[in-house]
Amino acid sequence: MTYHGIVHAGGPPAVHELAQLIVTKIAVGPHAANCYLLRDRLTGEQLLIDAADDAPVLIQLVNGDLAAVITTHPHRDHWRALAEVAAATGAATMAGTHDTGAIEVPTTVPLADGDKIPLGRSHLTAMHLAGDTPGALALLYDDPKGHPHLFTGDCLTGAEPHAPKPAELLTGALAALPDETWVYPARGNDSTLGAERGGLGV
Repeated sequence: MTYHGIVHAGGPPAVHELAQLIVTKIAVGPHAANCYLLRDRLTGEQLLIDAADDAPVLIQLVNGDLAAVITTHPHRDHWRALAEVAAATGAATMAGTHDTGAIEVPTTVPLADGDKIPLGRSHLTAMHLAGDTPGALALLYDDPKGHPHLFTGDCLTGAEPHAPKPAELLTGALAALPDETWVYPARGNDSTLGAERGGLGV
């Protein structure tokens, strides 16, 4: 089935099958926040990005052990289910070093810009973009068999006074990434960096 990245709270997940990873996107909670379950094809190791809400649904989606839950930023509607999911799956909790104090669930592994997060034979790279909060993270998977994949949290849609404008993000830390980089946001439909750049005229 072709992956479209369109999900709705209460609806089925969408599955993006890559050469080495399987990415499952699901929307949960009253704010339809997106969560992403990544599974390494070879080892079966799993990692969840943002345990936003509806813990029973996320625990069922994981259906077993979970290496880690990464929280992209500390707004409560992106980690309401974190404590329950971590307890049920044995997952480590990870978040940006600047934001750990704002998350009520203790962070076992603080992440700094450039840190590598192993997942089976692959890894993600933490990128500190300070999008919707001062310490917000994006997570980059550089697919060896294809284009990069970027899990942005709210980093491209930050509306807080301290958030950089999207154009600054796209010409700053993200400038080296190609237009075909697939973007997985914390809310709404997927995009590409090319589409985001085109919309900003940069």
